[in-house]
Amino acid sequence: MTDRVGAWPRRKLLKGLAAGGALAAAGGLPRYVQAQGAAPIRLGFQLHRTGIGAAYGRWYQRTAQAALQVLNEQGGINGRPVEIVFEDDGTDPKRGAEVVEKFAAADLDLIYGTLFSNVVMGSAPRAGELRIPYLVCSEGHHVASGALNRWTAQPGITDVKSQVRAMAPWVAANLGKKVTMIYPDYAFGYDHRDFFSEAMKEQGGEVATLIAIPPTETTFTRYLPRIPNDTEVLYHVMVGPAVLTFVKELGDFYGSGPKPAIFGFIDSLEAVDLADPGLGFLEGTHFWEGQPRYRQPDAPAWETFYRAAVGVDDNGASVTDPRDVSTYAHMFSAWETLFVIKQAMEAAGYDTKADRQSFMEALEAITTMPAGNEHPQGDKVFNGKTHQVFGQQHVSKVEDGRLAVVHTTAIEDGLYPDEVDYTTMSF
Repeated sequence: MTDRVGAWPRRKLLKGLAAGGALAAAGGLPRYVQAQGAAPIRLGFQLHRTGIGAAYGRWYQRTAQAALQVLNEQGGINGRPVEIVFEDDGTDPKRGAEVVEKFAAADLDLIYGTLFSNVVMGSAPRAGELRIPYLVCSEGHHVASGALNRWTAQPGITDVKSQVRAMAPWVAANLGKKVTMIYPDYAFGYDHRDFFSEAMKEQGGEVATLIAIPPTETTFTRYLPRIPNDTEVLYHVMVGPAVLTFVKELGDFYGSGPKPAIFGFIDSLEAVDLADPGLGFLEGTHFWEGQPRYRQPDAPAWETFYRAAVGVDDNGASVTDPRDVSTYAHMFSAWETLFVIKQAMEAAGYDTKADRQSFMEALEAITTMPAGNEHPQGDKVFNGKTHQVFGQQHVSKVEDGRLAVVHTTAIEDGLYPDEVDYTTMSF
């Protein structure tokens, strides 16, 4: 790991050196055994076990548990074992804030795991008030926009603004420039609406038609006739339990006749088997993926390690049940964020909850996250001012009922000017 420690207080540096010296003095015992003799570091995981994010929550929990096993087998954090306490927030903003309060009252060291943007927006302000680190596994632009606080960060997955800026040039050059967008009617969808529209305009294109759909909608036939006939690219990004219905109804709407080029975010088909007979019309269409669901021929060793650790086969489904399809394009965030926590805690010499501020300062000092077992999605850079990580994106094409990567962006493709400097804010 490469990180910038800056001008750390001498007390913190001495604490970290003392901890390292004590471990070295222990001699021949494995690190894992040493860690088990110390009081655990306890993390709260805000989980979407129920509600429209339940499919993600199920796999985020599995991924976090797999990462936890690897981390503890390596010796934990600062020679201490780590425990994760999972709590359901119902994918509900109000309950999200209540979960934050519950974790704070339980005296946990920090909180992480939240995915849905509306829950992040409902929870992060309370975490800031309680002065507890709140690391989200979301994709919204809420953190990097400056809308939240210095206690909140997104260090394990890129945000929508970065994703769409990186891929808009490819979409414009290969699929078309006149776009109709179908998106969920809440914060995550608004990020797509605003930033993809902006990115396409920079490419000489336009999002000519916007169709917002309530996230609780169960049928979509009344929305589809609003797609103009001269649409060149249909851009869809839907979420929730009705995503399969959405995609099937889209196929029924176009039938076997002509249709625009279709570019979707895999959110519309996360946890859905592409081999489903009703999805045949998607053959030849394209999707964004954060991490490719299907194992690619050139997959690096660390991706293979991660896939095996979380129990996912080459098709992106559970190794114990091929019908249980993972949320593979997103769930790496639950893995990688845990190892970012380890990196920052060890840089800060984290000992007790009195060191939470030092932890956040150490997090802000991280600059690069090299690809490997701890970061299986790939290389990343972290912007300590905006509390946002940046990485590669993948464009995949449906071929023979599978997703094959046809384009991978560079990290630089998704960078954008800073909109905030959290390091200038007080805690």
